[in-house]
Amino acid sequence: MFQDLQRKLPKNLFFTGKGGVGKTTTSAATAIALADCGKQVLLVSTDPASNLDEVLGISLCASPQHVPQVPGLSAFNVNPVEAAAAYREKLVGPYRGILPDAALRSMEEQLSGACTVEIAAFNEFATLIGNPSSVAAFDHVIFDTAPTGHTLRLLSLPAAWSDFIDTNVGGTSCLGPLAGLKAQHLLYENTRRSLGNADETLVFVVSRPDRSPLAEAARASAELWDLGVANQHLVINGVFQLVDPEDKIAVALSARERKSLAEMPQSLKLLPRTELPLRGRELVGIPALRDFFAPESSIPPSGNAPVQSAQLPAPLNNLIDMLALQSGGVIMTMGKGGVGKTKLAVRIATALAERGNKVHLTTTDPAAHIAQTLVHVTEGLQVSRIDPLHETTAYRKEVLATVGAGFDPDAKALLEEDLRSPCTEEIAVFRAFAKIIDQGTDRFVVIDTAPTGHTLLLLDASESYHREVSRSLSDVPEAVRNLLPRLRDPAFTKVFLVTLPEATPVHEAQSLQSDLKRAGIQPSGWIVNQSLAPLSVTDPILVQRRAREFRYIDDVVYQGLPTFLSAWQDEPEGDYRSCN
Repeated sequence: MFQDLQRKLPKNLFFTGKGGVGKTTTSAATAIALADCGKQVLLVSTDPASNLDEVLGISLCASPQHVPQVPGLSAFNVNPVEAAAAYREKLVGPYRGILPDAALRSMEEQLSGACTVEIAAFNEFATLIGNPSSVAAFDHVIFDTAPTGHTLRLLSLPAAWSDFIDTNVGGTSCLGPLAGLKAQHLLYENTRRSLGNADETLVFVVSRPDRSPLAEAARASAELWDLGVANQHLVINGVFQLVDPEDKIAVALSARERKSLAEMPQSLKLLPRTELPLRGRELVGIPALRDFFAPESSIPPSGNAPVQSAQLPAPLNNLIDMLALQSGGVIMTMGKGGVGKTKLAVRIATALAERGNKVHLTTTDPAAHIAQTLVHVTEGLQVSRIDPLHETTAYRKEVLATVGAGFDPDAKALLEEDLRSPCTEEIAVFRAFAKIIDQGTDRFVVIDTAPTGHTLLLLDASESYHREVSRSLSDVPEAVRNLLPRLRDPAFTKVFLVTLPEATPVHEAQSLQSDLKRAGIQPSGWIVNQSLAPLSVTDPILVQRRAREFRYIDDVVYQGLPTFLSAWQDEPEGDYRSCN
C-alpha cells in the first residue's frame, strides 16, 4: 500500500468508516510503516470508545508518548471526559470566590452535557490541525477517528461553530459564555481550511467487503465532499482470499464478498483503492501490526490453537423464546461499532412480530442502517429512525412557540440564536428517544443503539436534558421524567451487550457493562455474534480465526450473565427473518 503512497502523503491523515471495519488497526499499522521509513509520526485517537491502547499493546494517556519498539512514533488518546472537565474548569474557575456557590453550581450544570464533551474534544483536535506549530516536529499526524456518524459531526464542527460564533451577538449559548469560543475562532477557521486542502489532508475511507459498510463508506465519502474534503482514498480491509474450495463456508463468504465489491456504489469505484487481505492471526501488538501490509503467505502461522470450550452458549432462538414470554418492554442492543447490533435488532424485532406481538423497531444511531438491513417487513412491525434534522426543526419550533411566544424582539432574537447552536440537535434527538421508550408500556420497543461512545453520551444526556428542557420549556414531558427510572428497571428495559468473538469487541463490551452498572443499568445478557465456533471449516484462514474464538467466548460466559450465540450465516442481505 505505502510503496505507492508514501512519497505523496500529506501531513494530516484521517481514517474513517463504519464502526468495526478496522480503522484503528489500519491507522496504527500505517503509523508504524511510516515511522519505520524514518518519518516522525504522531498517532491520535479522537474516538470516545478508543481501543488504540489495546491494539498497540501499551497504556496511552492524554498527551503524546513514545511507542516502544517503534522509533519515531508517538501516540495519545483525546479523552473527551477529561477534556470536558478541563474546558469546564477553564470557564468556571475564574469566577470561584467571586460568584456565589449557587451560581457556580448552575454554571457547572450548564456545562455538563454531551455537547460540552464534544466541543472540548474538538478543541484538542483543532489544536493539532489548525495550529501547525503544535505539531511542527512531526512529518505526519494520523487520526484514528470515531465511527462515521461521529467523525462527520467532528469534521463539520469547524464550519458549524465558526458560523454560530459569527452570527451570535448575545454572548451566550448552551455552552455558557461564548468568550472561550470566540477566542478560538481563528483556530477553527484554520482547521476548516486545512481539512479542505489536498496538500495538507488525506482521508482514508475504510470499509469491509460487505454491502452495509460499503454503503456507509459511500455516504461518508459524499458528505466529506460536501464538507469540502475531496482528497480521499478507499481502503477495503479484510478481503477473504479463498484457499480451500471444498470449504462451503469459505466459498459462501468469498462469493458474498465478490458480489458486494462488484456492486459497490459507483462513487466508491471512482476513488483510488487499496485492498487488504483478511488475516487469520490476531492483529494486536507491534509485531502483528508490522506484518499488516505483508502478504499472508509470508507470515508464519500463529501458535497452537486454544482448547475448545466444553459447551457453547445457547443459540439466539433461546433468547427469542425468553423475550416472547413478556407482553412488551424495551430491548436494546449495545456494543462496539461493527459487531452487528443492527442485524440482531432486526432479527429480534422480526421474530417477536412473527409471533403476533406489536413491535416498534428504531435506531438512535446517526449512521443508521435499518432500512438497508430490513427488506421483508412483517405484519405488526413498525420501523422508524430518529432523524436529527426533523427532530431539531420540531424542537426549535416548539420552544419558539411556547417559551418565545411572549418575548420582546430582542429576547426572541437571543432565543433563536441559542437554538441555532449545534448542541440543540443533541437535546432534540434525546427527547425523541425518550418518547419512543415510553411506547414500551404496550408493545415491544427494539432499539438499535449507536456505537458505544455515542450511546453512553446519549444516556448521560438525560440529566443535562432535564435541566435544559426546564430552561427552555415550561412543562417537562412525562416521557422524559420517566426515562431514567425505566432504563434502570430490568423488568421494563433489557440491554444486551453484543460482541464478536474477538479481543477488542469483548473488552469494549466489558467496559460498557461496567459503565452501565455505574449508571444504575444492569445488562440482561450477552450475544456473541457472527461466530464460526459452531460451524465446521477447513480453509486455513477460517480455521485460525475459529480456533481463537473459544477463549473470547469463555471470557463472555465468565461474566455470569445469560449468553447467546449467533453463528455466521450465508443469507441474503436484507433478509434476517430466521434466528439461529
